[in-house]
Amino acid sequence: RQVVLEEIGTEGQKKLSEKNVAAVGLGALGSVSAELLVRAGIGQMLLIDRDIVEESNLPRQFLYAEEDVGKSKALAAKQRLEKINSRCQLRAEAIHLSKKSLDLLQDADLILDCTDNLATRFLINDYCKKEKRMWIYAAALRSEGYVLPLFPDGPCLRCFLSEEASPETCASAGVLNTIIAGVASLQATIAIKILLGAERSRNLIHFD
Repeated sequence: RQVVLEEIGTEGQKKLSEKNVAAVGLGALGSVSAELLVRAGIGQMLLIDRDIVEESNLPRQFLYAEEDVGKSKALAAKQRLEKINSRCQLRAEAIHLSKKSLDLLQDADLILDCTDNLATRFLINDYCKKEKRMWIYAAALRSEGYVLPLFPDGPCLRCFLSEEASPETCASAGVLNTIIAGVASLQATIAIKILLGAERSRNLIHFD
């Protein structure tokens, strides 16, 4: 049905099948964004997360089920996504992204920030600014969501956030599971537009 869309078509779908996307963080946002892109026909996807699945994750981290509790998120996500789209080449890295592991991102056409801590967000930001890479910041907390596509020739995350910003997380402040679905859907939609070379907005999207 995607091919029927005039905005995508046969050529657009072929282009998506040749793209490589890296998802950093496979919790709430990452699990939904990754699933949407794999279902959309992305050719390759790198899945990065060092955490394990916990029971408290299940209301909002849609790739996982009770049977996955205690498993690596990266590996559990890969196993689930392989069942959804066996044509997508999936690579799982059960690690915390650091300066030493940034080389993992070098082959990605687009990087999705689906993390829950500022240190990793700024690490991705600085890497993308230096290497002239495109990436999409996304965040959800309480009942609010943010999505911001960032390009090498424009402002970066440091123009929007400071390293002294509030350290609140979903664990400390809570989050509504429907907000996760909305934010991740926006992030995945913007990702598809970028990968297709379509006209894209540089605006920060915020909703509550």
